[in-house]
Order: sequence, then C-alpha cells, then structure tokens
Amino acid sequence: MNCQQAKPLIDPYADGELEAAAILELEKYIHDCSTCALAWRNLQTLKKTLKQEALYFTAPAELRQRIKSELPSPRRVIPRPAWNWSWLTTAMSGAFAVCLALLLVVTQTRPSSEKQLAQEIASSHVRSLMAGHLMDVVSTDKHTVKPWFNGKLDFSPPVEDLAPEGFPLTGGRLDYLDGRSVAALVFQRHKHIINLFVWPAKEADSKAASVRPSQGYHLIHWSQAGMAFWAVSDLNEKELMEFVQDFATGKTVTP
Repeated sequence: MNCQQAKPLIDPYADGELEAAAILELEKYIHDCSTCALAWRNLQTLKKTLKQEALYFTAPAELRQRIKSELPSPRRVIPRPAWNWSWLTTAMSGAFAVCLALLLVVTQTRPSSEKQLAQEIASSHVRSLMAGHLMDVVSTDKHTVKPWFNGKLDFSPPVEDLAPEGFPLTGGRLDYLDGRSVAALVFQRHKHIINLFVWPAKEADSKAASVRPSQGYHLIHWSQAGMAFWAVSDLNEKELMEFVQDFATGKTVTP
C-alpha cells in the first residue's frame, strides 16, 4: 500500500465502513507513514470539532418573526362530512398497538451503548492478536512503557508491572475506541494475552464488574481516579478478576 491508495480509505475507516482485512492493512500503513498518520489525526480532530455545540447557532427572535410574517396565510378550512368516529377510533387503536409492538421489538433488539462498546473492545482485542498488531512498544519495564505514551495521547495512563502476582507487563500500544485514542497495556498470564484499555473516564469511580462475554472473550470494566479501564482476555473470568483487583489496588494513577 502507498499514500495514494491509503488516503481514500481514511474517511471510510473513520466511519467504520471498511472490511477487517482493509482495516488491518490501513492501520499498519498509518503506523508506518507519518503523512497518513497526520491525515488520520486531522480527521479525528475535525470530527470532534464538528460535534461541539459552539458550531450551532439559534436564529434571533427578530429573524424568526420576520420569516413568519412573510409566510402565506393558512388556507381556510373547508368543513368535511362527519366521520364515523367509532370506525376511526378502532383503526387508530389498531395502528397504535402495531406501533407499540414495533417499538418494543426495536428497543429489545437494539444493543445498549455498553454492549456496543464491549463488542468494539473485543474486536480490538482480536485484531491485536494478529501478527504485528499486539504492541507498539515492547518492554516489561513500566518506566519504559509509560513514557512511550508521552505526546501520543492527551492523558498519561497508569502503568504497573504485576509480574510478582503472575501477570507480567509485556508492552503497550495506541488504539482507538469509543470515538477517541486510548492506551492499550498488554499483560500475559501463562499463554493468555490480557489487553487493558485505558482512557479518561466520564463517569464517577465504580467497582470492577464483569460484562457479558463478547466473541468468546471475558470483559471486566471499572472507573478509578478519573480513568476508565476495560480488561479483556480469553483467560477465565476468575483469574481475569484477580488481575483487575491486583492492578486496581497496586497502581498509582497519574491523570
């Protein structure tokens, strides 16, 4: 892949419209190409800016009144024959029942925001397990991994080495989740890989809680000291919770 091939793919990549194979190839190229990486960051900044409320303006009252005054007057209502209200009431009741049933079906089948995020995290975990995608910085030293994120994120993720507890740190990388860049810390338990995603939290502190497995992977999330944490692995849920508890009680968070 070259820049000419990569640049047309950045927009659909940002909108989640690329297939998995194209995503992997483009992500690798963006990682290696500073020009395309800059284009990707500029697009992220643009999308974030367009969502700001400051870009939306309310029309002044005088303008609204002037527009209303220039609109044509409403047509005179011509009386119509009386309806058969009994028939109309029955029809409206039936239509209401159908709409209510459809609403219930849509509500029940639409995934919650937490479920969507869990699916996104599981997919990122799967992509990371592919050759060459697991780590941008390879090190068991937290004093090497933590400084690596400086200048690459707008926050400083907490980093701990839990080797004494049986969960050694192996490295880290940049990832993209929930509409923003996040830190991904990589740990290992025997032959099992644990991805711990970290980014600034919007919610208050919360205890670690398991989420329904997605794509066969266990997920646990919590918030602490201004950071949101999501741990994901094919490790059994009991050991994954042990990892989470060790990390949550043994770290010092630096926002």
